[in-house]
Amino acid sequence: MSRRITLDRLPRDDRTNGWYYTLLPPPPARVLEGEQTADWLVVGAGFAGLGAARRLAELRPNDRVALVEAQRVGLGAAGRNSGFAIDLPHGVDMNQIERNRAQLRLVRSALEHLDTMVTTHQIACQWSRRGKIHAAATDAGMRQIEAFAQGLSLIDEPATLMDAEATRRYLGTSYYKGGVYTAGCALMQPAALVRGLARALPMNVDLYEDSPVVAVDYGTSVRAETPKGAITAPRMVLCSEAFTPAFGFLGDKLFTLYTFGSLTRPLDDAEVKALGGEGDWGIIPASRGGTTLRYTQDRRILVRNVVRYVPGLHVGDAALARIREDHVHAFRARFPMLPDVGFDYTWGGSLCISKNRGTVFGKLADNVFAALCQNGVGVTKGTIAGRAVAEYATGLDSQHVADMMLFPEPELLPNRPFLDVGVRAELAMARWHAGAEH
Repeated sequence: MSRRITLDRLPRDDRTNGWYYTLLPPPPARVLEGEQTADWLVVGAGFAGLGAARRLAELRPNDRVALVEAQRVGLGAAGRNSGFAIDLPHGVDMNQIERNRAQLRLVRSALEHLDTMVTTHQIACQWSRRGKIHAAATDAGMRQIEAFAQGLSLIDEPATLMDAEATRRYLGTSYYKGGVYTAGCALMQPAALVRGLARALPMNVDLYEDSPVVAVDYGTSVRAETPKGAITAPRMVLCSEAFTPAFGFLGDKLFTLYTFGSLTRPLDDAEVKALGGEGDWGIIPASRGGTTLRYTQDRRILVRNVVRYVPGLHVGDAALARIREDHVHAFRARFPMLPDVGFDYTWGGSLCISKNRGTVFGKLADNVFAALCQNGVGVTKGTIAGRAVAEYATGLDSQHVADMMLFPEPELLPNRPFLDVGVRAELAMARWHAGAEH
């Protein structure tokens, strides 16, 4: 049975993404024009879409794969995260040991893949396997840190507890009471990474940028219209994250949170010396409502500590200005030795979230597949989910597919406005509990 969907919500560039705009401008985009055909249509060139397109091209070298992106690659959610490719869950659920182990297999496979891609294709994205620190600024945070380390020990994962002095030596700031270091995480510049992955796509992948899908006809084939053209393919893979309900799927199971980051100018030599520390580090907060930090290889500091429920998928300039003030407060508290350092950029990025942290993977309709809703673990889980859904769609029985199948499907959401009230209340409570971790 055929049906037509006109999309009522499209991504747009608000020109705020500091990761993207600190890079050199890319070459002109290849825009989808006229009537085109392909064997596979992949929508969304984030980590999942890039992973799916590459894996389809590898598995079906004689097929044409069309990868359609509404903006330039790196401008959207994939290029707006904090620059962590994590290998461990932020918390260990001891009632789900097998699922924990499956996630470890998946994300570590993703890290190996990304390691190979960065090395083979010489992607200049500040990639480093520096690990990360879960840091605590309060006694309550330290208790959470210690519980996290104990949970890791139960699944045989090494972690190093650090006291206040060891944490200060590593980071430069004396704000924290301690932390736990885990070694597997990679740090990078996310917009540079996704742009590099896009440049390295196989020859049988056609990447179309600045080509938002404005309407879709579903039937024996899928026809996706863009402002200047259309493409028809027998099979489609959706890697469209927060915009998926606009395609006619999962509107009752997915909602959108925005996280916000601010990025400083590069520190000068005197400021680097005043900060101290070991450089090129990443901090995950002890509390869910706390502040994430990055110190990059090009001497910038990123602050991320505001999460908002944004069902409209747009944040205005006035709201960003207020959020920047929040980031300034967190920065000043942690880095009093850098009084003259300010932020060059402040931006928001969307997260596709489900009520039960379930993941969308597999078949949505007879010829529509999906890999989305990574619940904030987009770099690694998105990459491997994209590769796995390509294997699933082509009939390959792989460990990746088996592991992805262990994750629950998203549960139905409460109706609005009950959803809105509940999500905003939970976010407010998380921030209140964070206290000085914020």
